[in-house]
Amino acid sequence: MQSYEIPRNYKGEGRILYIFSTKGLIYTAAGIGIGLLFYVILKMLGFSMIGLLVTVIFGAIGFAIGTLKVPEIATFEMTKKTGGENIDDVILRWIRFKKNGNKVYIYKTEEEAKDE
Repeated sequence: MQSYEIPRNYKGEGRILYIFSTKGLIYTAAGIGIGLLFYVILKMLGFSMIGLLVTVIFGAIGFAIGTLKVPEIATFEMTKKTGGENIDDVILRWIRFKKNGNKVYIYKTEEEAKDE
C-alpha cells in the first residue's frame, strides 16, 4: 500500500497573530519606531497622549504599506498601471526611479524602431 500526501491549504501559514505577515510586521515595527521618536520629543514637551497617538498612526501607516495593495481604479492613470501591486513595491520602484535621475529605459524590437 502506497502513502501519499493530503493536499493542504497553505494560505495564511506565513502569518503571525493572524493579521501580520512577516513583511507587514516589519513595516509596522518600523512605523512604530519612527513614531516612538516623536513620542519621546512630545513627552519632553508634556504632550505624552499626543505622542502615543502619533505612534499609533505611524504604526498603522507602516502596517498599511506592508500589507495592502494599490486599488485598481480605472479613472486614475497611476492606479490603472499599478493596480493590484503591493504598496511597498510601488514606493521602492518610485525611489529607484528618482535615484536614477528620472530616466526610463524602454526596450523596443527592430520592427517598432522602424515604424518611427
